[in-house]
Order: sequence, then C-alpha cells, then structure tokens
Amino acid sequence: MNDWNAILYAFMSGAASLMMGLGLGLAAIMPSVDRWSKRFFIIFFGVLFLNACLALAETIFSEMLHAAGAVRAVDFLMSLLSAIPLPMQAVFLKHCCGEDWRSSPRLRGVIVLWGVYLLLLVIAQFTSLFYYVTPDSRFHFGPGYALMVVPLVTIELINLADLIRRRGRLTGKLFFAMLISVLPLTVALIVHLFVPVFPYLHIGIAILALSMYGIILSDQIEQFLRQQRKIASQLDSILALQMRPHFIHNTLMSIYYLCQQNPVEAQRVTLNFNTYLEKNLNALSSDETIPFSEELEHTRAYLNVEQALYGKSLFVDYDMPHTHFRVPPLTLQPIVENAIKHGLDPDSDPIHIFIQTRQTDSGSEIIVSDNGPGFESTDNDRPHIALANIRQRLELMCSGKMTILPREGGGTLVKLTIPFEKGQ
Repeated sequence: MNDWNAILYAFMSGAASLMMGLGLGLAAIMPSVDRWSKRFFIIFFGVLFLNACLALAETIFSEMLHAAGAVRAVDFLMSLLSAIPLPMQAVFLKHCCGEDWRSSPRLRGVIVLWGVYLLLLVIAQFTSLFYYVTPDSRFHFGPGYALMVVPLVTIELINLADLIRRRGRLTGKLFFAMLISVLPLTVALIVHLFVPVFPYLHIGIAILALSMYGIILSDQIEQFLRQQRKIASQLDSILALQMRPHFIHNTLMSIYYLCQQNPVEAQRVTLNFNTYLEKNLNALSSDETIPFSEELEHTRAYLNVEQALYGKSLFVDYDMPHTHFRVPPLTLQPIVENAIKHGLDPDSDPIHIFIQTRQTDSGSEIIVSDNGPGFESTDNDRPHIALANIRQRLELMCSGKMTILPREGGGTLVKLTIPFEKGQ
C-alpha cells in the first residue's frame, strides 16, 4: 500500500467487512418472527461478509497474492460473490409477496441473466476482453467490460420494476426497505458501466443491506406485537363470554325475588347488571386502551351486583384521587372478580376489598387488596387465566406491568403500573 487510493480502498473494505460481520451476527442471534427470512439474511450477509473480507485481503496482501499467482482467482471470487445478492433480492421480494418464487417467470429470467453473467465471468478468465490484471496486480477494464455488467444492471432493473408493481402487497416499511436496497444499487451498477466504483459498491451494499435488515426486522417485530395483541384480545373475548354461570343465575334469581320484596332494589340491581353485561360486550370489540373511568364503571356495576347478592359478606372501599389515565379493557374488573371468587365465603368472615389509584413520577398505579386466603399461583381456573392475560395486555398495549404480592396481615395485593403515554 503505497498510495492514497489503496489506503482508501483498504479502509472502505475493512468498514464493509465490519458491517457485514455485524449483520451476520445480528441475523444469527436476534430473534426473527419469520424463520425463512432469518435463514435468508444469514446467507445474504454471509456472502457479503466473505466478499468484503476478500476485498480487504486483496488490498492488504496484494504482494503476497501476486507472488502466489492468486490475484485473478480472488478477483473472480469477488466478482461472483458481488453478483449473488441480486437474484437473492428477487427471491426475497417473491417471498414477501406470498408468491411461490420457484414458479415465477420473472425470477427464471433473472436466473438466466445471472447465468449469462457467470458464463461471461468464466470466459473473462481466459481473455483480456472484459478485464485484465497487470503484472503489478492492478485491475483494468477491458474494451468489453460493460458487456459483462449489462446482465447485472438488467437484473436490478427487473427487480426495481417488480418491486414497484407489487408495492400494494407490501407494508410501507417493507417496501421502503426493499427500495433502498434495489434503487441505489441499480444506479451504482449503471455508473459502474463507465467508471470503476468497486470500493463504493462494497461499502454501499453493506450500508443498504444493514438498513434493509433493520427495517425488515422492525416491521416483523411490529407484526409480531400486533399478532400478540390480537391473540390477547381474542382471549378477552372468550373470557368475557364465559361469565360464571352461577353468577348470572344467582343475579337473575335475586332480581326475581327482589321484584316482590323490594322493587326499587330490584331496579337498581337490574341496572347494575345491565351495565356489567354492556361493558363486557363492549370489551369484545375494543382493541385499544380505554379511559380508566370506563373500566371503573364496569367494576362498580359488577361489585354492586355482588353486594346485592351477598350483603354484609362483602365490603368495598375506594380511594381514587387519580382517574385521568387509560388502561386496557377488562383490567380492573377481572382482578376484583378473582378476589371475590377466591376470598368470599358466606360461612367465614366478610371479605374486604380496597381499591386505590395514585399518580407517581412515572405514571399511574392501581392497587387492589383483599383480606382473603391469599393467591394460589398453581390454580389454573378462569380468573387466574384472566390475570395472566391482563399482565400480557398491560405489557403489549401500554408497557405496563402487574405485580401480585401477599398482603400484610393476610390476603392478596395486586398492583398495576401504567407509565405515562408518550407526549404526557
């Protein structure tokens, strides 16, 4: 290395090697929702990493390679490896669009063009028509070099046209990721028809590949979170529809007897029961957070019905100076229901439930405590399934968390922590 061009080339090749190594490591260790995509990027970055390492080795050990007569072999491998990502882009696009890439006519055309390039590359090893290497190990264009690059340019133009034609089948992020992978490389290859830009191609491909992988990984994570929210919402729907049969039966029977004994109380219980049912049904169609005041109304209606059923066996106290925040639907009510189911026994002492809210420096807290027998983590019945679902939805929908602790003096304490929304 005795000139600035060699130093610059070595620096850019080293940077490309580092970035491709990083991309290969990320593709190998980071979780990916789509296994096919993970394997694709391991191969994709592996090819580019090997190519960048060869470019770096050629620059640093040029004299040793020249002495061993290996310069042309290294150039052949680099030219081959640089071209492999082009048909891989076409395969990836077909996969993202949900198409069978093995039966695509366009992809077959891309593979034919790539085969033409490979044939010309092999021919180039026996003639100086396309390129040649001088005795001092310098690469030079031959008069027909542009002819060898034309198949690669054509492949990228096909990829670009195919991408634009299928943009409606891709998410916005995925389309943008593919565009920044295909468009700049197409322009660089067209320039390469007339001007040698090998180092810029290496570093450009490295940056574009990492950018594309980062955006696609981000898109897949968002899709995964959406799927988890949908699963949690569906589970909520199932749980809401699986209201305890004996609770409904007891409520209706109580209303029946109250109609003769205390018509005013019967009307009050009927309104509360109607509110409870309405809120349960509304939760089926909601996949966003709701104001805490709505969840509180749902919970109060449920507790009023339970108190009408059990009288002095159930006492509820509220301390809620802070109510201006949002929660996932079916958050507070299932916790209270769980406390009553596991703690209420008409033959034992009354159960006391204490519901608190407060604002903290980082967000809002809901605390539900009771003096029941305590929380049995091994219990797999519906209320405990509901608690697990609450924890999942808190994390997914508002980055919150739920903590279940034994209450001092007996019973259970459940604390929900909801951080401030962005912008608050």
